[in-house]
Amino acid sequence: MSSLPTPATQAGQDGLDALLAQPGTALIGLDFDGTLAPIVADPERARAHPDALPALAALAPKVAAVAVITGRPAEVAVRNGGFADAPGLEHLVVLGHYGAERWDARTGKVTAPEPHPGVAAVRAELPGLLDGSGTWVEEKGRAVAVHTRRAADPQAAFDALREPLTELASRHGLIVEPGRMVLELRPPGMDKGVALSEFAREIGAGSVLYAGDDLGDLPAYSAVDTLRTTGTPGLLVCSGSDEVTELRERADVVVDGPEGVVQLLRALADRIG
Repeated sequence: MSSLPTPATQAGQDGLDALLAQPGTALIGLDFDGTLAPIVADPERARAHPDALPALAALAPKVAAVAVITGRPAEVAVRNGGFADAPGLEHLVVLGHYGAERWDARTGKVTAPEPHPGVAAVRAELPGLLDGSGTWVEEKGRAVAVHTRRAADPQAAFDALREPLTELASRHGLIVEPGRMVLELRPPGMDKGVALSEFAREIGAGSVLYAGDDLGDLPAYSAVDTLRTTGTPGLLVCSGSDEVTELRERADVVVDGPEGVVQLLRALADRIG
């Protein structure tokens, strides 16, 4: 049986204690890329850690719900995670595009509103702006993401593009979400914190665990902090990365990337019994 890590804060310990005491009311919130799936140069090749599905299948039936909250389209996360028709995952939902889309394992269907018109406008202008930058554009349907990891100097490309991409997004009613060598242009109004808070309220969560690795996960961290102040215990987990230190500094528990997240999920399933 795997051992559970000891949270670095009392609030984190309270969150873990509440989860273990009443797992049937617990919400497990998880980012996908960098948390359940290792970061790769080509996001299309990202796949969940090979042990993630068994760990989720062991834990999900014992808690109120597992929510994978991602900037990716819900269907892509479902495909890359191997979640469709997986036994034991009836309590799993995928909140894609920061909660704008929802896939429910019980139905196998995605529900979503119409795309924001600014995304198509931005998509049309990006080639001229990015020409010669060595970057790569990921089409996300309701957003577009500019990856600099393949550029000759990824950080320099990221820094050089941040301002012009922010200006481009603003002109078309979008915002820029920075991440690990990626700048995502997407509609405002939804983030992982909003998605997590709304889902926690929907299911009446008695405790919340959230695990992430990137800047886009900070709103979810803030949502857990808010839930704590209103009486819902929470545990913040960082899927460790040297590229993003903000999460590591705010987390109650830091684990060693997706491998560590999988071990944590398995340890929780073992402890709950």
